[in-house]
Amino acid sequence: MPWVSTTRYSFVKKRCLKLPKDHYIKSYCHIQENSVFLNGQPVFENGSSDFSTFIKSAYKHLETDYPKFFKMDNLSKLAFLAADLLLQHEKTTPEKEENIAIVLSNKASSLDTDRKYQRSIQDKDNFYPSPGVFVYTLPNICIGEISIKYKLYSENSFFIFDNFNPVYLSDYCDNLLQNRKADKVLCGWVDIDKEQYKAFLYIIDDEGPILHNTEELNQLF
Repeated sequence: MPWVSTTRYSFVKKRCLKLPKDHYIKSYCHIQENSVFLNGQPVFENGSSDFSTFIKSAYKHLETDYPKFFKMDNLSKLAFLAADLLLQHEKTTPEKEENIAIVLSNKASSLDTDRKYQRSIQDKDNFYPSPGVFVYTLPNICIGEISIKYKLYSENSFFIFDNFNPVYLSDYCDNLLQNRKADKVLCGWVDIDKEQYKAFLYIIDDEGPILHNTEELNQLF
């Protein structure tokens, strides 16, 4: 067996192996308990315990300006508002095409809308399966609503977990960035079940104030 110096071996190893690059959380948003937070700072609060009233008030206060918002189901409204706040904060516009992947997750899927659709078909005397409700009986439709406004044609996925899963999400997003499937990732958790709701979205980039790893995600969540 030929002899190889450890110095030479280390040099060859560094040249041959492509070490994973660090990624960062550039900004993040929470929507829960009648409040909206951007990077940990409150930007809107409302005393209403009713989600529908709260989300409409938040929409007006944040000057979202997207009329189709009012036709969306509750899950899409929650995801759209959080994403819109972040993307506007990052000065993302539909006029400038960007390769931003969207990776979302929750535990209830589209259950909130499924119940509404079920009610529309279970009454035999008032049977009317609404197409406007049916279209939202898939959780990933909220990704489509975000993509339409910002003209995002990038990778996207919606995962269902029992709980927020930072290990899986961080590995998945790092892989997208490492393999150049995306330049940035809009990622997180958006869940609603009746009046229980929470959105935690964040943007992953090559630079930012917070290192993107499971420990930081657990703390922020």
